[in-house]
Amino acid sequence: MASEIRGTDVVGPDETLTVLVPPGAMAEAAAALSPRVRAVGYDPADGPPSGEAAQAQVWVPRFGGASPDPDVLAALPRLRLVQLLSAGAERFVGRLPEGVVLCNARGAHTPATAEWVLAATLAAQRGLPDLVREQDAGRWTPGTHRTLVGARVLVVGAGDIGRRIGAMMSGFDVQLTYVGRTARDGVHGTDELPALLPHADVVVLVVPVTDETTGLADAAFLAAMPDGALLVNAARGVVVDTAALLAELTAGRLRAALDVTEPEPLPEGHPLWSAPGLLLTPHVGGAVPGTDARSQETVLAQLRRVLAGEPLADVVDAY
Repeated sequence: MASEIRGTDVVGPDETLTVLVPPGAMAEAAAALSPRVRAVGYDPADGPPSGEAAQAQVWVPRFGGASPDPDVLAALPRLRLVQLLSAGAERFVGRLPEGVVLCNARGAHTPATAEWVLAATLAAQRGLPDLVREQDAGRWTPGTHRTLVGARVLVVGAGDIGRRIGAMMSGFDVQLTYVGRTARDGVHGTDELPALLPHADVVVLVVPVTDETTGLADAAFLAAMPDGALLVNAARGVVVDTAALLAELTAGRLRAALDVTEPEPLPEGHPLWSAPGLLLTPHVGGAVPGTDARSQETVLAQLRRVLAGEPLADVVDAY
Protein backbone atom coordinates (compact mmCIF):
# COMPACT_ATOMS: atom_id res chain seq x y z
CA MET A 1 0.00 0.00 0.00
CA ALA A 2 2.71 2.50 0.95
CA SER A 3 4.35 2.20 -2.47
CA GLU A 4 1.06 3.26 -4.13
CA ILE A 5 0.83 6.62 -2.32
CA ARG A 6 3.57 9.17 -2.92
CA GLY A 7 4.31 12.63 -1.63
CA THR A 8 3.27 14.05 -5.00
CA ASP A 9 -0.26 12.77 -4.25
CA VAL A 10 -0.28 15.12 -1.24
CA VAL A 11 1.33 18.28 -2.62
CA GLY A 12 2.78 19.39 -5.95
CA PRO A 13 6.59 19.72 -6.27
CA ASP A 14 6.50 23.52 -6.12
CA GLU A 15 3.47 24.03 -3.88
CA THR A 16 3.49 25.26 -0.32
CA LEU A 17 2.75 22.43 2.13
CA THR A 18 0.39 23.57 4.88
CA VAL A 19 0.33 21.27 7.90
CA LEU A 20 -2.03 21.38 10.86
CA VAL A 21 -0.28 20.18 14.03
CA PRO A 22 -1.14 20.21 17.74
CA PRO A 23 -0.26 23.58 19.30
CA GLY A 24 3.28 23.62 20.67
CA ALA A 25 6.79 22.73 19.64
CA MET A 26 5.86 20.51 16.69
CA ALA A 27 4.88 23.51 14.58
CA GLU A 28 8.38 24.95 14.86
CA ALA A 29 10.01 21.61 14.07
CA ALA A 30 7.79 21.08 11.01
CA ALA A 31 8.39 24.61 9.68
CA ALA A 32 12.15 24.09 10.00
CA LEU A 33 12.03 21.25 7.47
CA SER A 34 11.72 23.52 4.44
CA PRO A 35 10.74 27.05 3.37
CA ARG A 36 7.86 25.33 1.58
CA VAL A 37 6.27 24.23 4.87
CA ARG A 38 3.66 26.33 6.66
CA ALA A 39 2.92 24.69 10.03
CA VAL A 40 -0.19 25.88 11.84
CA GLY A 41 -1.00 24.97 15.42
CA TYR A 42 -4.59 23.71 15.53
CA ASP A 43 -6.95 22.25 18.13
CA PRO A 44 -10.33 20.90 16.90
CA ALA A 45 -11.82 22.10 20.20
CA ASP A 46 -11.53 25.62 18.76
CA GLY A 47 -13.93 24.72 15.96
CA PRO A 48 -13.41 24.08 12.23
CA PRO A 49 -10.20 25.55 10.77
CA SER A 50 -10.35 28.80 8.86
CA GLY A 51 -8.00 31.11 6.98
CA GLU A 52 -4.57 29.64 6.32
CA ALA A 53 -5.41 26.54 8.38
CA ALA A 54 -8.27 25.67 6.03
CA GLN A 55 -5.74 25.30 3.18
CA ALA A 56 -3.93 22.41 4.86
CA GLN A 57 -3.03 19.32 2.86
CA VAL A 58 -1.82 17.47 5.99
CA TRP A 59 -3.42 17.18 9.42
CA VAL A 60 -1.63 15.76 12.45
CA PRO A 61 -4.33 15.29 15.14
CA ARG A 62 -3.29 15.46 18.77
CA PHE A 63 -2.53 12.17 20.47
CA GLY A 64 -5.53 10.54 22.12
CA GLY A 65 -8.07 12.81 20.47
CA ALA A 66 -11.59 11.91 19.45
CA SER A 67 -12.78 10.68 16.08
CA PRO A 68 -12.64 13.39 13.41
CA ASP A 69 -15.49 15.88 13.45
CA PRO A 70 -17.24 15.94 10.04
CA ASP A 71 -17.41 19.74 10.27
CA VAL A 72 -13.63 19.89 10.67
CA LEU A 73 -13.11 17.64 7.66
CA ALA A 74 -15.59 19.64 5.59
CA ALA A 75 -13.54 22.78 6.30
CA LEU A 76 -10.41 21.18 4.81
CA PRO A 77 -11.09 20.86 1.07
CA ARG A 78 -7.41 20.38 0.19
CA LEU A 79 -6.72 17.71 2.84
CA ARG A 80 -4.83 14.73 1.42
CA LEU A 81 -3.08 13.13 4.42
CA VAL A 82 -3.94 12.52 8.06
CA GLN A 83 -0.78 11.51 9.93
CA LEU A 84 -1.42 10.10 13.39
CA LEU A 85 0.87 10.32 16.41
CA SER A 86 -0.33 6.90 17.56
CA ALA A 87 -0.14 3.37 16.23
CA GLY A 88 -3.84 2.84 16.90
CA ALA A 89 -5.92 4.22 14.05
CA GLU A 90 -9.40 2.89 14.79
CA ARG A 91 -10.90 6.34 15.47
CA PHE A 92 -10.06 7.44 11.90
CA VAL A 93 -10.35 4.32 9.74
CA GLY A 94 -13.33 4.63 7.43
CA ARG A 95 -14.13 8.16 8.63
CA LEU A 96 -12.07 10.25 6.20
CA PRO A 97 -13.30 11.71 2.92
CA GLU A 98 -12.44 10.08 -0.37
CA GLY A 99 -8.96 11.08 -1.49
CA VAL A 100 -7.51 11.38 2.03
CA VAL A 101 -4.78 8.94 3.10
CA LEU A 102 -4.45 7.79 6.72
CA CYS A 103 -1.02 6.92 8.15
CA ASN A 104 -0.07 5.94 11.70
CA ALA A 105 3.04 6.26 13.84
CA ARG A 106 4.08 2.64 13.67
CA GLY A 107 7.02 1.94 15.94
CA ALA A 108 6.91 5.15 17.96
CA HIS A 109 5.21 3.44 20.91
CA THR A 110 6.74 0.00 20.40
CA PRO A 111 9.50 -0.05 23.05
CA ALA A 112 7.34 1.40 25.81
CA THR A 113 4.31 -0.79 25.08
CA ALA A 114 6.40 -3.94 24.90
CA GLU A 115 8.07 -2.97 28.17
CA TRP A 116 4.66 -2.54 29.83
CA VAL A 117 3.65 -6.01 28.67
CA LEU A 118 6.82 -7.48 30.15
CA ALA A 119 6.45 -5.54 33.41
CA ALA A 120 2.77 -6.39 33.83
CA THR A 121 3.32 -10.04 32.99
CA LEU A 122 6.18 -10.34 35.47
CA ALA A 123 4.22 -8.52 38.18
CA ALA A 124 1.15 -10.70 37.71
CA GLN A 125 3.10 -13.94 37.50
CA ARG A 126 5.07 -13.20 40.67
CA GLY A 127 2.04 -11.96 42.59
CA LEU A 128 3.38 -8.43 43.10
CA PRO A 129 -0.03 -6.67 43.23
CA ASP A 130 -1.13 -8.83 46.17
CA LEU A 131 2.24 -8.44 47.87
CA VAL A 132 2.03 -4.66 47.60
CA ARG A 133 -1.41 -4.77 49.21
CA GLU A 134 0.05 -6.84 52.02
CA GLN A 135 2.83 -4.27 52.42
CA ASP A 136 0.26 -1.49 52.68
CA ALA A 137 -1.52 -3.47 55.39
CA GLY A 138 1.74 -4.13 57.27
CA ARG A 139 1.53 -7.89 56.82
CA TRP A 140 4.47 -10.23 56.11
CA THR A 141 2.92 -12.92 53.91
CA PRO A 142 5.39 -15.30 52.27
CA GLY A 143 4.08 -17.55 49.52
CA THR A 144 4.83 -19.24 46.22
CA HIS A 145 3.70 -17.60 43.02
CA ARG A 146 3.93 -18.34 39.32
CA THR A 147 6.89 -17.50 37.08
CA LEU A 148 7.49 -16.26 33.57
CA VAL A 149 10.57 -18.45 33.18
CA GLY A 150 9.73 -21.32 30.86
CA ALA A 151 6.11 -20.19 30.46
CA ARG A 152 4.11 -20.91 27.33
CA VAL A 153 3.37 -17.46 25.91
CA LEU A 154 0.90 -16.85 23.08
CA VAL A 155 1.30 -13.41 21.48
CA VAL A 156 -1.78 -12.50 19.44
CA GLY A 157 -0.50 -9.82 17.09
CA ALA A 158 2.69 -10.52 15.17
CA GLY A 159 3.56 -6.97 14.18
CA ASP A 160 6.18 -4.57 15.42
CA ILE A 161 5.06 -4.56 19.07
CA GLY A 162 4.48 -8.30 19.20
CA ARG A 163 7.96 -8.99 17.87
CA ARG A 164 9.52 -6.62 20.42
CA ILE A 165 7.63 -8.40 23.21
CA GLY A 166 9.04 -11.69 21.99
CA ALA A 167 12.56 -10.28 21.99
CA MET A 168 12.17 -8.94 25.53
CA MET A 169 10.76 -12.24 26.79
CA SER A 170 13.41 -14.37 25.11
CA GLY A 171 15.70 -14.03 28.11
CA PHE A 172 13.12 -15.85 30.22
CA ASP A 173 13.28 -19.01 28.10
CA VAL A 174 9.59 -18.76 27.29
CA GLN A 175 7.95 -21.02 24.76
CA LEU A 176 6.74 -18.32 22.37
CA THR A 177 3.98 -18.68 19.79
CA TYR A 178 2.86 -15.87 17.47
CA VAL A 179 -0.62 -15.51 16.04
CA GLY A 180 -1.48 -13.15 13.18
CA ARG A 181 -4.45 -12.43 10.97
CA THR A 182 -3.20 -15.00 8.48
CA ALA A 183 -0.73 -17.83 8.83
CA ARG A 184 2.79 -17.36 7.50
CA ASP A 185 6.29 -18.55 8.29
CA GLY A 186 6.61 -18.63 12.07
CA VAL A 187 3.12 -17.21 12.61
CA HIS A 188 -0.15 -19.07 13.16
CA GLY A 189 -3.44 -17.72 11.85
CA THR A 190 -6.26 -16.59 14.15
CA ASP A 191 -8.30 -19.54 12.94
CA GLU A 192 -5.88 -21.72 14.91
CA LEU A 193 -6.60 -20.00 18.24
CA PRO A 194 -9.03 -22.68 19.52
CA ALA A 195 -6.24 -25.25 19.28
CA LEU A 196 -3.52 -22.95 20.66
CA LEU A 197 -5.25 -21.32 23.63
CA PRO A 198 -5.53 -24.45 25.83
CA HIS A 199 -1.73 -24.70 25.86
CA ALA A 200 -0.92 -21.09 26.85
CA ASP A 201 0.10 -19.95 30.33
CA VAL A 202 0.10 -16.31 29.18
CA VAL A 203 -1.94 -14.80 26.32
CA VAL A 204 -0.87 -11.32 25.15
CA LEU A 205 -3.16 -9.20 22.96
CA VAL A 206 -1.46 -6.56 20.78
CA VAL A 207 -3.73 -6.52 17.74
CA PRO A 208 -5.07 -3.45 15.92
CA VAL A 209 -8.79 -2.76 16.23
CA THR A 210 -10.67 -4.09 13.21
CA ASP A 211 -14.05 -5.72 12.66
CA GLU A 212 -12.30 -9.08 13.08
CA THR A 213 -10.51 -8.23 16.33
CA THR A 214 -13.37 -6.41 18.07
CA GLY A 215 -14.61 -8.88 20.67
CA LEU A 216 -11.90 -11.37 19.71
CA ALA A 217 -11.36 -12.45 23.33
CA ASP A 218 -14.96 -13.47 23.88
CA ALA A 219 -16.44 -16.07 26.22
CA ALA A 220 -15.35 -18.97 23.99
CA PHE A 221 -11.81 -17.56 23.65
CA LEU A 222 -11.46 -17.17 27.43
CA ALA A 223 -13.04 -20.56 28.16
CA ALA A 224 -10.38 -22.18 25.96
CA MET A 225 -7.57 -20.80 28.16
CA PRO A 226 -6.39 -23.20 30.87
CA ASP A 227 -7.14 -22.68 34.56
CA GLY A 228 -4.87 -20.07 36.12
CA ALA A 229 -3.75 -18.59 32.79
CA LEU A 230 -3.01 -14.88 32.45
CA LEU A 231 -4.60 -12.60 29.83
CA VAL A 232 -2.57 -9.45 29.07
CA ASN A 233 -4.29 -6.76 26.98
CA ALA A 234 -2.15 -3.95 25.57
CA ALA A 235 -4.32 -3.53 22.46
CA ARG A 236 -7.67 -1.81 23.03
CA GLY A 237 -10.49 -2.53 25.46
CA VAL A 238 -12.93 -3.53 22.71
CA VAL A 239 -10.77 -6.52 21.82
CA VAL A 240 -11.94 -8.22 25.03
CA ASP A 241 -15.52 -9.04 26.03
CA THR A 242 -15.54 -7.28 29.42
CA ALA A 243 -18.52 -9.21 30.81
CA ALA A 244 -16.98 -12.53 29.83
CA LEU A 245 -13.65 -11.59 31.39
CA LEU A 246 -15.34 -10.44 34.60
CA ALA A 247 -17.08 -13.80 34.84
CA GLU A 248 -13.77 -15.66 34.56
CA LEU A 249 -12.02 -13.36 37.06
CA THR A 250 -14.87 -13.54 39.56
CA ALA A 251 -14.82 -17.31 39.35
CA GLY A 252 -11.09 -17.23 40.05
CA ARG A 253 -10.35 -19.33 36.99
CA LEU A 254 -8.32 -16.76 35.01
CA ARG A 255 -6.13 -13.77 35.84
CA ALA A 256 -5.60 -10.62 33.78
CA ALA A 257 -3.40 -7.57 33.32
CA LEU A 258 -5.11 -4.73 31.46
CA ASP A 259 -3.78 -1.37 30.30
CA VAL A 260 -6.95 -0.74 28.31
CA THR A 261 -10.63 -1.22 29.11
CA GLU A 262 -14.07 -0.93 27.59
CA PRO A 263 -15.38 1.57 28.54
CA GLU A 264 -12.39 3.89 28.94
CA PRO A 265 -11.66 5.69 31.13
CA LEU A 266 -13.14 3.18 33.54
CA PRO A 267 -16.00 4.85 35.43
CA GLU A 268 -16.25 4.94 39.21
CA GLY A 269 -17.91 1.83 40.59
CA HIS A 270 -17.22 -0.35 37.56
CA PRO A 271 -16.77 -4.00 38.62
CA LEU A 272 -13.33 -4.20 37.01
CA TRP A 273 -11.98 -1.94 39.79
CA SER A 274 -12.53 -4.69 42.35
CA ALA A 275 -12.23 -7.79 40.17
CA PRO A 276 -10.02 -10.47 41.76
CA GLY A 277 -6.85 -11.49 39.97
CA LEU A 278 -6.66 -8.26 37.96
CA LEU A 279 -3.73 -5.88 37.53
CA LEU A 280 -5.14 -2.67 36.05
CA THR A 281 -3.30 0.38 34.71
CA PRO A 282 -4.88 3.51 33.11
CA HIS A 283 -3.68 3.19 29.50
CA VAL A 284 -0.09 4.17 30.28
CA GLY A 285 1.71 1.53 28.23
CA GLY A 286 3.35 4.10 25.98
CA ALA A 287 3.73 6.84 28.57
CA VAL A 288 7.48 6.99 29.09
CA PRO A 289 10.08 9.71 28.41
CA GLY A 290 11.03 9.69 24.75
CA THR A 291 7.73 8.47 23.32
CA ASP A 292 6.58 11.96 22.35
CA ALA A 293 9.92 12.61 20.65
CA ARG A 294 9.64 9.35 18.68
CA SER A 295 6.10 10.21 17.63
CA GLN A 296 7.18 13.67 16.50
CA GLU A 297 10.07 12.24 14.52
CA THR A 298 7.65 9.86 12.78
CA VAL A 299 5.64 12.88 11.66
CA LEU A 300 8.72 14.80 10.52
CA ALA A 301 10.02 11.79 8.60
CA GLN A 302 6.67 11.50 6.82
CA LEU A 303 6.70 15.19 5.93
CA ARG A 304 10.20 14.77 4.47
CA ARG A 305 8.81 12.01 2.25
CA VAL A 306 5.97 14.25 1.17
CA LEU A 307 8.33 17.09 0.26
CA ALA A 308 10.61 14.71 -1.66
CA GLY A 309 7.72 13.08 -3.50
CA GLU A 310 8.64 9.69 -2.02
CA PRO A 311 6.27 6.84 -1.11
CA LEU A 312 4.52 7.38 2.19
CA ALA A 313 5.23 5.03 5.09
CA ASP A 314 2.79 3.26 7.41
CA VAL A 315 -0.31 3.73 5.28
CA VAL A 316 -3.29 2.36 7.19
CA ASP A 317 -6.17 3.40 4.94
CA ALA A 318 -6.17 4.88 1.46
CA TYR A 319 -8.65 5.92 -1.19
